[in-house]
Parts: sequence; C-alpha cells; structure tokens
Amino acid sequence: MYNKDIAGNDLQTIITQAIEDMKHEMGESFDPASVNLAELERRTGISRGKLRGLQKNGFCVKAHGNAGKKAVTHIMDGFTGVIDNLLRNNVTNSVVCFERLQEAGFTGSLSTVKKYIQNHSDLIPPKRQAVDSQGNRGRRYSTGPGESYQMDWGFITTDDGCRNESRLACFAMVCHHCGYFYIEFFPNARQENLFIGMVHAFEEMGIPNHVLTDNMKSVVTRRDDFGHPIWHPDYASFMKTVGFSTKLCKPRHPFTKGAVERLVQYVKGNFLPGRVFSTITSLNYEAKRWCYQHNNRYHKATDCVPSQIHQGSCLDVARPFSVTQEIRFYLCPERSISFDGFVNYEGRRFGVPYTYTGRTCRVMREDFTLYIYSADLSQELTQHNVTWSRKDSFCENQFSPDQPEEFPTAVITSHMKVAPSADYDYRFSQFNFDKEVGC
Repeated sequence: MYNKDIAGNDLQTIITQAIEDMKHEMGESFDPASVNLAELERRTGISRGKLRGLQKNGFCVKAHGNAGKKAVTHIMDGFTGVIDNLLRNNVTNSVVCFERLQEAGFTGSLSTVKKYIQNHSDLIPPKRQAVDSQGNRGRRYSTGPGESYQMDWGFITTDDGCRNESRLACFAMVCHHCGYFYIEFFPNARQENLFIGMVHAFEEMGIPNHVLTDNMKSVVTRRDDFGHPIWHPDYASFMKTVGFSTKLCKPRHPFTKGAVERLVQYVKGNFLPGRVFSTITSLNYEAKRWCYQHNNRYHKATDCVPSQIHQGSCLDVARPFSVTQEIRFYLCPERSISFDGFVNYEGRRFGVPYTYTGRTCRVMREDFTLYIYSADLSQELTQHNVTWSRKDSFCENQFSPDQPEEFPTAVITSHMKVAPSADYDYRFSQFNFDKEVGC
C-alpha cells in the first residue's frame, strides 16, 4: 500500500513508490502499460487525467516547458517608482500603498502589492526598538445611539518641497456608538476654527446629548475649588446656542475617548502618508471623499458599517442641525479692518470697499471663495477668489478716487548738506579723449 508518510515528497517519488507497491502485489502479471489508473489514483491522490498524461511518458515526470522562465512584463511595471517612494518614506501599510497605486492607474490586486512589499523590505527604514507594553486591562465604557460624540485635534507637519515646513490642524469628531467619523483640516487650532469644525460635523452627524473632549484651552479655562470646569465664555455661549453639553476627560486617555484618539492615528497612518495637495480646500475635498469611503465599510471594532447604523439608530436620537442666524456668527469670524482697508484671514490679506465705514467685519470662506460681510451680517460687502497666494487681494472700490496715494502725517526733520564742487584743473584738458580729432 501507499505510504502516507512520504506524502510531502515530489511527484516522481510518489508515483514510483505506488507503482512498485502494485508490482509487488501483482507479481509477474504486472504490466506498467496497462496499469489500473483508478487504483493508482486511489493510492496517490493524483487525478486520473494527470495520470493518463504521465502514462504516455512511461510515468516519467518531466519539467514544465515554461519552468525557469520569467515573464517579459509584470503588472507592477510602471508603478514601482510610486510604491518604492512610499516604502522609502516608511509607508508599509499595504492598503495605503494599494490605494495610492489605484489612483495612479494600477489594475492589479492587493495580494500583488503585499508580495511586492515583502520582497522589497530593504527599502523600508529600520524601526525603533520596541518597548514592552504595560499590560493594562482597563475597560472602556459604551454609550447608546446618538448619546455621545468625541472630538479632538491632531497636528500634522507639511513640507512644500523647498524645506519650508508648516503645521496643519486636523479636527476630528466620531460617534461613540457606531464609529461614524468626520474630519476637516484648518491652518491652526484657534477657537473660531473649532466652532466651524463642530458646526460642519453637526450638519452631517446631528447634535448629540453631550460631547466628550479633553481640557483644551478653547473649551475650559480652569477648574474651581470643587473640581468643576470653568468654561470659556465663548464656548459656553456656543453650547447654549447649539444645545448640547460637554464632558471633560484626561488628554490621551484611551479608556474614555480612545475612539477619537485612534481616529487621529488612523488619519495620520492611512490618509496622510504619501499624499500631495495644493491647498487646504483640495485637501478637505479628498478628506470628505475618504470619510465617505471608510464610513461605508465594515469596521471590525464596532462589528458594523458605521453609516448604516448611524443613519438607522443614531440619527433617531441625535437632533437635526439647522444653520440659524446665530449659528452664522460662528461660521463668520469677526476681523478688524486695517488702516489701508484689508482684513487678515488664514494668513492672507483681503480688501474691503471704502464705502463700508465700520471698523470690523465678518469673513467666511466656502471652498475657493471668500465672503466679507458687515459686522451684523446684514450686508455682503465683497467676494474674493482664494488663490492661496501670499500677495494682497484687492477689491473694487477699496480706495477712494479722491484719496492721494501718499500723504505724510509727520513733519520732515531730516536734513542734508550739499558739498561745493571742486575746482577744475585745466592742465589735464589735453588728455580729454572725448573730443574729436582735428577739432
């Protein structure tokens, strides 16, 4: 009988031993040319069609005709530069590399990308030495649908290619029940940008009962003698206007607001690596599309598709959000008008018409258009196309036609003296070569 202990041997060894066993059992009547293929299939586990082909060669296993050959072209040809650059920048997540290759036109599979990363691990920078975990067994708490959202800031360093680095602030909010999340990028983490990010998140996710965050300065100023938070006056007014409460917790504490902490890490590890953008507006377009894709995928941590659970359960509890006149004041931050008729917004200056006599106005940017309103939002003063250039953006009628370009306001106190001219020495007139010859 066939020895199962050698089942891992090569094909030739398996067939040879099976035929020798059959020859030993049948004796002199055994004929290799008329061997019973059904019995041989039972002993070897090889299909009868393959045995029939081997029988024509006298049960001699021959190498395949293409053995040892390599394909002339590979599906990764033309995309190796993209993935090599990602690996050199320590981007080893196969899903991230696969998405970047798909954006470049790659039509292969995720397994091909994983195999390429495994074979080119020499491009990956060495990792730091791992530190033993503390082995904490804390237990996270859970909330009902639409009951609690978590919010936080994340900071990213950007490079413009000329060794000029700057920082961006990423606002993140996630539903504690289903994991539905929203992100938006801002030039900084000022309180006015916090309000804008929260308003945009509430428009998409609804208003919860309370929001969980850490002790950021734009939310809480200090605590009283009994440990109760003293809210920032503007944030307290914002909570009252929108209609929600806030709970505080320790910063970077995974057992209370670990969902948003993990979301910030996920954005830094999956959305940002290898991404190139021109403006914050275009980056937010890509972030919105990325959020839509991942909110409609299955999440193992919550065992659900976040968008389905949020639309079906959380929005039944969370109140719908509508932009009222009071909310518009938070979407349009107040700015002072300079003496030359400019307002500063997101590090750039935009002109205001001289017909507006107020000292302050309100500014709001939507996509690539900047709107300037009066201080009470009753009048739209002008619009600007946001080009993200550092040059000043002038508007029509920014200066009065009767106003001079320069008008000194201080008395001139600087004086200069003119030295008398030196006497001319006529002895050198004969060396004046500027005169024409013969004159």
